[in-house]
Amino acid sequence: MQHNRRLLLVLTLALSFIVPAHARATRPQSNATGPRDEELVREIVDLERQAKEAALNRDAAFSEKTLADDYVAISPLGQVINKADTIAARKTAQLRYDSIEVTEMVVRLYGSTAVVTARADVKGRELGEEFSGPYRFTRIWVRRSGRWMTVSYQATVTR
Repeated sequence: MQHNRRLLLVLTLALSFIVPAHARATRPQSNATGPRDEELVREIVDLERQAKEAALNRDAAFSEKTLADDYVAISPLGQVINKADTIAARKTAQLRYDSIEVTEMVVRLYGSTAVVTARADVKGRELGEEFSGPYRFTRIWVRRSGRWMTVSYQATVTR
């Protein structure tokens, strides 16, 4: 049980930065109402693509650059994870992803806030042990000083 709990925590940290491999080819659903909103949705989708690459490559610099100082994530087990926890997890070699596939992405805009929801199917290894499974996640991006920053993330294990 402790290993499963730790695995879910590590998965939450890593999943907090994933995106569909086909983000540019597949248009996510959105509530965009005009050309400006459509451009903002493209910016968020591109950030999500970069986030996926960062997760696959354990790129802590991406987390340092895009997580707000007051960032908070909630794991599938209800654990609260902050920016420092996420960056530290990225720097370890304990977790490796073989694949991350995101589908059913929806981007909703509310002024300077974007809410992303999606399904993620992941495969990888933690401490040499294989894992895989589906998740649903919500990530909230806020535009601060001209830059999009992630302020919150929540993941739920699905079937």
